[in-house]
Parts: sequence; structure tokens; C-alpha cells
Amino acid sequence: MKVIIDVKDSKAAFVMELLSNLSFVKARPLSDEDIILVDEIKEAVEDLKLIRKGKLEASPARDLIDEL
Repeated sequence: MKVIIDVKDSKAAFVMELLSNLSFVKARPLSDEDIILVDEIKEAVEDLKLIRKGKLEASPARDLIDEL
């Protein structure tokens, strides 16, 4: 299982040390790019949920392709 934990910068070293001492846990910090990607994916999933509920209008695929 993969879990993302948001920790205050001042406590990050402590938490990483704690996790590294658990033999069954592999922990690594995320890069800034990884954090941006995760946030964008979360936003896209939330938008998709709203579209499926009819609370947000979807864009036609052609519009998305034209943006590229």
C-alpha cells in the first residue's frame, strides 16, 4: 500500500528517521515535481467526479486536442 503523509517541514527529519527504522516501511520524500503532479491528478479526479454527477460540464475532446 502506498500512503502520502503531509508533515510540517520542522518535523520532517524526525518522521523520516522514524519511518526508516521500521523494517516494513520504505519511505522517500517527494520532489517538488512529484507534489505538483499529485495535486494535479487529485484535481482532475475531483473534476471527473463532478462531471459524472452533472455538476460540471465536460469539454469536448476536440477542444482538448486543439489546446495542444
